[in-house]
Amino acid sequence: MRRLRLAGLVCLVLAAAAGGAGWWAFSWFRAPGPLAAPKSLVIARTGRLEPVGAELAEAGIITHPELFAAATWFTRRQGEVKAGEYAFTPGMSPEAALALLRSGKTVVHRLVVPEGLTSAEIVALVEHGEALADQITDEPGEGQLEPETYFYSYGDKRQALIDRMKRARQKQLAELWAARDPEIPLKDVEEAVTLASIVEKETSIPAERPKIAAVFYNRLRLGMKLQADPTVIYAVTGGKRPLDRALTKPDLAMESPYNTYQVQGLPPGPIGNPGRAAIEAVLKPDHSDALYFVADGTGGHAFAATLDEHNKNVARWRQSGTH
Repeated sequence: MRRLRLAGLVCLVLAAAAGGAGWWAFSWFRAPGPLAAPKSLVIARTGRLEPVGAELAEAGIITHPELFAAATWFTRRQGEVKAGEYAFTPGMSPEAALALLRSGKTVVHRLVVPEGLTSAEIVALVEHGEALADQITDEPGEGQLEPETYFYSYGDKRQALIDRMKRARQKQLAELWAARDPEIPLKDVEEAVTLASIVEKETSIPAERPKIAAVFYNRLRLGMKLQADPTVIYAVTGGKRPLDRALTKPDLAMESPYNTYQVQGLPPGPIGNPGRAAIEAVLKPDHSDALYFVADGTGGHAFAATLDEHNKNVARWRQSGTH
């Protein structure tokens, strides 16, 4: 009888201990974690639970990785842990961390591609893009990429991002070319991109782009050289880098199919990747008789229909002291 009482007491103590341990584990699972500052962590694909808990513990997101693995197993019907890069917030509980890993809501990265960059410059941006994988295997041609803000996840391939830029550009060009002014003197959409890439480089003021496009069209119709500085810069640098100095007389005299001071008509291809607004300006230009433009000293340009008027604008620009 005494042995039965002792056995019962032992069972009661063990049950109480087990219950206490269970309550402690449950409280730990829902309590704030030790993480003091936001942190991103890449969770690799794995069929085992222990490595995930160990990675979280090593990163300071949770304590007791064994308990985390056990909790993941006991709640397995709620879904699997998904691989990817996750952003953990300060004080996130093990329960919240596990819910995040099951949600698949991974970190979204952003790559901003400004208008007017050359394809070489955009490729450099993609090559240095954080969290991207593999190498670019198919170098894009000039003017083939759409300047935009692109979102991607950890492990996305660089070539896939370049291909997205190409598809976006092709879709945009098909839409804009179909709505073009039928009177513009261009034979195809490739010429439109070429002229738009020059307009893009000539001004950053949206309202001026259709005016500058009109100047170039007027020059083309009259057989005048475009004399666009950005094409000379492209001839000097090959589109590989910005020109960190002013153009010189030897630059303007250099032999290159891109030097529109020396060759007549459009250059053989784009000198960058123009944005939508520049392409729209070329496909729907202003109607004017302007043949010249020069900086006006305030960030914009002064337009003129005659050389005499243009020379006066140049004199005013020089007097402004902004050149």
